[in-house]
Amino acid sequence: MPPHWRPLSLCALLAGLAQAQPAAQLPQMVVSGSMQEQAADDLPQSIDIIGAGQLEEQQSQTLRDALQDLPNTSVRTAPARLAVSAASAAFARDGNTGINIRGIGGNRVLMTVDGIRMPRSYVSRSAIFDREYLSLELVKRVELLRGPASALYSSDALAGVVNFVTYNPEDFLRGTGAGEKKTLGGRAALQWAGENDGKTLAATVAGRAGDAAQWMLTASARRSHASETMGGNDAPNASRTTANPQQDRDQALLARLVLRPGSGQRHILTLEHVRRHSSAELLSSRAVQPGKPGDVLRESSRYAAGRDRLAWDAHYDIDSAWADQLRTVLALQRGDSRRVGESDLNSGVHRVRDNRYDERIWQLDLQAEKVLRSGGWAHRIAYGAQGTRSAITNLYDGLNPLPPDMFPLKRFPDTRETGLAAYVQDESVWGDWTFTPGLRIERTAVDVSSQAGFFPPSPQPGQSLTASAVLPKLGILWRATHEWSFFGQYSQGFRTPEPGQLNDRYEAIVPGTRVLIIPNPHLKPERSRGFELGARARLERLQLDFTAFVNQYSNLIVDAELVKDTPTERLFQTVNVGRARIHGFEFKGRYDWGMVAGGRLASTFAWGMARGRNLESGKPLNSVDPAQLILGLRYDTAPWSLWATARHRLAKKPGDIDSGDIFNSRPEVQFAPPGYTTLDLGAQWRPARDTRINIAIHNLTNRKYWLWPDVYGQAANAPVLDAYSQPGRSLRVSLVKDF
Repeated sequence: MPPHWRPLSLCALLAGLAQAQPAAQLPQMVVSGSMQEQAADDLPQSIDIIGAGQLEEQQSQTLRDALQDLPNTSVRTAPARLAVSAASAAFARDGNTGINIRGIGGNRVLMTVDGIRMPRSYVSRSAIFDREYLSLELVKRVELLRGPASALYSSDALAGVVNFVTYNPEDFLRGTGAGEKKTLGGRAALQWAGENDGKTLAATVAGRAGDAAQWMLTASARRSHASETMGGNDAPNASRTTANPQQDRDQALLARLVLRPGSGQRHILTLEHVRRHSSAELLSSRAVQPGKPGDVLRESSRYAAGRDRLAWDAHYDIDSAWADQLRTVLALQRGDSRRVGESDLNSGVHRVRDNRYDERIWQLDLQAEKVLRSGGWAHRIAYGAQGTRSAITNLYDGLNPLPPDMFPLKRFPDTRETGLAAYVQDESVWGDWTFTPGLRIERTAVDVSSQAGFFPPSPQPGQSLTASAVLPKLGILWRATHEWSFFGQYSQGFRTPEPGQLNDRYEAIVPGTRVLIIPNPHLKPERSRGFELGARARLERLQLDFTAFVNQYSNLIVDAELVKDTPTERLFQTVNVGRARIHGFEFKGRYDWGMVAGGRLASTFAWGMARGRNLESGKPLNSVDPAQLILGLRYDTAPWSLWATARHRLAKKPGDIDSGDIFNSRPEVQFAPPGYTTLDLGAQWRPARDTRINIAIHNLTNRKYWLWPDVYGQAANAPVLDAYSQPGRSLRVSLVKDF
């Protein structure tokens, strides 16, 4: 795609095709927009859905793979290059690794599995723990809800919600004929990915015991290396730009039992276990020419992360005056991460750093639904209560600590988080109009449960915090015609500071300078207000979705702000930014060209753009990604399919970067990645009804390019920028067999 290509020409073309005659599309069903299943087109807000077929054809291995074609959405994935004892301002300033929606990410995006809150990430100057406690082999659908969603989903949904919906036994027990049911079914899949020599094996078996019980068991395993870069320097030292030697191992298990003991009852019991292991030889942290005592001679890192979930989800048809249906959810979940680094220095010192982070989460949900009709009005009222309690701990241990550290220690004290909320939402339909007001009242508490290991040596004990919020929302949907609908929504978001943001403490002494991160007991909760206006067209061949948004933020939390800088001391603290604003749009669509040479041809596009600014300083918000355009073409016949996807990402303009904020007022200039265009080609062959072979070539033109989230914190004159580049041309192949 040439640089002078103008996306507006595509929009004009599609507008001109608006009168073409369609091919029917089945409505996409979601649960994330209203906490109850309904068609996505009936919701007055922007939601993206990635189905099982798309996940399979993309051969998605990671969150980035799954979400890469959604406008104004990105996932940070940084290579393993950090030295064991390094203090990385770039990672700390970025907040937390994870999903970014409309320019806001990390733990401000709530991630759930089947509606159960997932553990958060934790980033400090000495440890980085991401949020990918997932195995996509267990997932049949991803639902991404854009904008503030705390009115339904509570704290952490400041920027949006990503809900991962896992498989149920019924997904594998449907027969080939209408109404036909199998008593035993399942699936097996093999995959190979060339960019990291990744090999994946996944298998599912499901069964039916009459009409009262269904069961399912899914297991998966993956082995891979580090993803390739476009760097050409494989020197075993800090000048290296190829990937470090790395071995990754992932395992996952999902067991589910669905019981229907009587009419109007359904009980779903779920056990999920996900485990990730990674070990890397950090050649890139070795000194080029060791000469100083502190120079690294050898260094390695091991990382392990896991998540375990036990959940009971019960549905009751009660048909009473106060409710038609009742749902109760009780879940216990644990997420734990551990990173161990070892290094040998030129001085003869053997250094070990052992970092751990752990969350244990209880969640209880009660939700009732009632349908009421009066005259020309119909109301579907959902109301309920939610309670969560999390126990959060960390531990920093090892050998040969640097003064003033004394092992073991805790960067923040053991903390208990409690959230209690009541909510109500009324979906009111009157003719062609739907009004969806909602209200949530929430109280959260961050309580220090133990000072052991934190005080002493901290000169001040950890502080607790309590906050309350009343969170309204209002959505309006107008079905102007059978083909066109328009919507608008106002919603609020709210997020309590995390224990690490409230109480994290770090101290180090580098030659001549004391570097210190101190807690901020006066930190305030973040808040957001979101406005959306959108339009949908569902013509016979053409589908269009357009959304414009403005999100206002107050007390936005910024990690590790430089608050004092002298020749002998650099003092950092997590602070609130008074006011910020992000605005932009998403435009996406699909056109069905009909039958061409015996097959069906269709094209798609998605275009998203956002701009953000700190309203107090007038400077840009660095977390906002440059605009992206995705064009797709697909050809389907009965035995096979072909597809092509072109992605064009605009350059990150230097004027959209606040380098002083990234480098804490130092003179470095942030690297601004140039624009790029890549092309992926893929095919699926179905030699039998129950067998599929997928093949895809990624980055066909072997283009060298960088993604903005990955290079955040890298100076423009850094000699190892190629180490952060994306893989070149690569191949993926998979075989899927249903039975």
